[in-house]
Amino acid sequence: MSNKKHFGTDGVRGLVGEYPITPGFALKLGWAAGKVLSKAGTKKVLIGKDTRISGYLLETSLEAGLISAGINVVLLGPMPTPAVAYLTQTFRAEAGIVISASHNPFHDNGIKFFSSQGLKLPDEVELEIEAMLDEEMTCVSSELLGKARRLENADGRYIEFCKSQFPNGMSLAGLKIVVDCANGATYHIAPSVLTELGAEVVSFACQPNGLNINLECGATHVDALVRKVLEEKADVGIAYDGDGDRVMMVDRKGRVFDGDDIVYILACQAQQDGSLGDGGVAGTVMSNMGLENALIQRGIPFARSKVGDRYVMELLKEKGWKIGGESSGHILNLNLTTTGDGIISSLQVLAAMIAQNKTLEDLGKGFVKYPMKMINVRYPQNTDPVSDERVLAAVQEVETALDGKGRVLLRKSGTEPVVRVMVEAEQEKQVLDSAKKIALVVESVSNQTV
Repeated sequence: MSNKKHFGTDGVRGLVGEYPITPGFALKLGWAAGKVLSKAGTKKVLIGKDTRISGYLLETSLEAGLISAGINVVLLGPMPTPAVAYLTQTFRAEAGIVISASHNPFHDNGIKFFSSQGLKLPDEVELEIEAMLDEEMTCVSSELLGKARRLENADGRYIEFCKSQFPNGMSLAGLKIVVDCANGATYHIAPSVLTELGAEVVSFACQPNGLNINLECGATHVDALVRKVLEEKADVGIAYDGDGDRVMMVDRKGRVFDGDDIVYILACQAQQDGSLGDGGVAGTVMSNMGLENALIQRGIPFARSKVGDRYVMELLKEKGWKIGGESSGHILNLNLTTTGDGIISSLQVLAAMIAQNKTLEDLGKGFVKYPMKMINVRYPQNTDPVSDERVLAAVQEVETALDGKGRVLLRKSGTEPVVRVMVEAEQEKQVLDSAKKIALVVESVSNQTV
């Protein structure tokens, strides 16, 4: 486990205007990354962002830092995170940078990097960049300064890529689809992809103003999508998060399909068409026990990683498997992409519906979820309520009561200062009571450390 000062599980993230999400730090980070990356060949880095207002600020600062280190910069504008990963590969760039705080509100932002292969940067490269941040910032001589240009039609390139991942000869004609783009980076991508593939599309939350990203919409707030699907009598609803790497879906009756449901559908389809081979599925410690049971009943191996798509990716590579994901809606299919891609994941579900001539609700049959409750409890920075003796005692008491017929999981989020308290078991009342009991202890301990 590396001791990184700035890089978390998904890059550098925080409240805009507070260190490290400041123009000064972004400038230095761009320079430090440029110095590390300039050891490679063509010295080119792509920068994309989501739609939050602070993207302008951080984009300009990163651009200046990279140029001062002699790196050429290609500006993509608002683009989904997976689009930046894809374009970084196709342009043979040293790296891609995404300015985004994913599902967080507009006042947060973050900076994350992709390698030339469209993968998260390895730990050793992030550590090298962090070490460079401790050095005095210098500027290359004028003739060695980088240049910047804006890539025209970046969205069109990515739209065509998404369409190319949908089976040839297959069409979405006859399907009415409601799509919620979270006022985020997919707003000018997803509706076009679905429409061009033949669907009748009803879109909303596609009017970003810099402040409304993820605001009561998108993959983390699906109530609006449920209402719209029922109102429109649509066949299916799709919600992406602010940067387009998560997806949730809704069937025609208003039932929400989360990442576990989607992973189950894609794994079953892959088993049916032979693309799964003898491989299995990677989930996380947050994946529902019902998913594990349903896959095993079908003869599909299942394994869990830590929370975070980079850890799911590591497990897939270790096992030699291709399909994995998180209940939050990060889905990985390494047969198609190098990172979680909400648009392409939703297209694969739609393709399974058409291939099997089934509705979304029919595809989900065979997977019965265990009742699960997760409560987020905020805690002060630089404290660790998870290891407090009172919290551990509360967890032990609940686990004893569950008697092996459920799970308790406590973990600190890698993206915000909250402890996630999760309880899963066969009986819903026991789940709710147990989660509240532990959360109250965590909250009490956290308040005492303020």
